[in-house]
Amino acid sequence: MNDAGLSTALLQAARAMSGWELAAVLLGLAYLLLAMRESLWCWYAAFISTAIFLVLFWDVGLLMESALQVYYLAMAVYGWWQWQHGAAGQPELAISSWGVRQHLGALATVLLVSGASGALLAHYTGAALPYLDSFTTWGSILTTWMVARKILENWLYWLVIDSVSIYLYLDRELYLTALLFALYLIIVLFGYRKWLLHYQATSG
Repeated sequence: MNDAGLSTALLQAARAMSGWELAAVLLGLAYLLLAMRESLWCWYAAFISTAIFLVLFWDVGLLMESALQVYYLAMAVYGWWQWQHGAAGQPELAISSWGVRQHLGALATVLLVSGASGALLAHYTGAALPYLDSFTTWGSILTTWMVARKILENWLYWLVIDSVSIYLYLDRELYLTALLFALYLIIVLFGYRKWLLHYQATSG
């Protein structure tokens, strides 16, 4: 697709976006920006954004995506609670970092589960790019939990997941969504730097 065709597709996608979808997208951006600042308000933004997406995905027949939003709703509540009460003897949950063994275990689990679900999707459904789709889904499930536990490396995981997601959305010609995830990548880089500096200052 040439530049003119891409611009036209983006304009058409923007016009097709409903007010509710726009609200969900803006709240999703707010979630990331607030999470970068370790603000509890990020979980309020996440909860409302997820609730809107749950209904939107259900209405267009994306049942698995809708079901995934139920998990995100639960994690918004869990994250809000953990950030306030997850550290014994401390006023709030502190940023922590995983060791090599924990990362290897997490990555191996995501890859194994993604491979299994990708194979099932490829065999029994007409899903597009089933293995990559499975990877982003299971990776997002893990990484959302990492955010709730304030694991520093969650930002690096999001960097990979969002990059793969951009490829998926471009392949499906969801150009506006791909553009949104490109914006996420920028926020993720700043988020990692901010959390890293805070972690170094408090753990040293």
